[in-house]
Amino acid sequence: MHSTGSTSSTSSALPGARRAVWLRQLHQWHWISSAICLMAMLLFSVTGFTLNHASQIEARPAVTRQKATLPGPLRDKLAAFAASHADAKQPLPDDIADWANKHFPVDVRGATAEWSEEDAYVALPRPGGDAWLRIGADGQAEYEKTDRGWISWLNDMHKGRNAGAVWSWFIDIFAGACLVFCITGFLILKYHAANRPSTWPVIGFGIVLPIVLALLFVH
Repeated sequence: MHSTGSTSSTSSALPGARRAVWLRQLHQWHWISSAICLMAMLLFSVTGFTLNHASQIEARPAVTRQKATLPGPLRDKLAAFAASHADAKQPLPDDIADWANKHFPVDVRGATAEWSEEDAYVALPRPGGDAWLRIGADGQAEYEKTDRGWISWLNDMHKGRNAGAVWSWFIDIFAGACLVFCITGFLILKYHAANRPSTWPVIGFGIVLPIVLALLFVH
C-alpha cells in the first residue's frame, strides 16, 4: 500500500515539474530576447514617433559643395573612358577613384557611376541626407552633400534606407528577436492566466484595437 501511494504521488507531481521546467525555459528565452532587443526597441519606438510626426518636425538641410580639377593625364583617361562607356554603369577607374577620395570627403572605390560622353555621375545616397559626385570629361569635378539632421538620420535607419547590408541584417535579427520576445511573453501570460483573470481580456483588447481602428479610420 505504501509503495502504491508513493508511485501515485510521484506520477501526479510529474506534470507540475514539467510545467515548472518549461516555464523557467520560457522566462530565460524571454529575458534574453528582451536584453537583445532593448536598445534597438528604444530606437525603433522613438523613430516610430518621429516618423509619424515627420511633417511637424522641421528639418533644415545643410548643403556642402566642393570643386576640384582632374590633372591632365587623369582627365584624358576619363574622357576616353566616358567616350567608350557612354550610357553604361561602371565604377570609376581606380586611379580616378583614388584621386576623388583624396580631394573630397567620400569613398567612391567600387561605387557604380553613370557614364555619358560628357561626364561620370556617382550617386551617393546616405541615411539622413544625400550626396553625389560628378566628374566631367573636361576634368571639372563637383561634389555635393546634403545633411538633413540627426532626426532624419534616425528615421532612415528605422526604414533601413541606404544603410547598407550589415544594418539590413541587423534589422532582420532584431525582428526575429522581437518575435521570440512576443511569443514567449504570450506563453508566459497563458501559464499565469488562471491566477490573473484580466489576462485574456487585455490580450483580446490589444489584438482587436488596431484592427478596429484600421477598419474604421484608415481608408
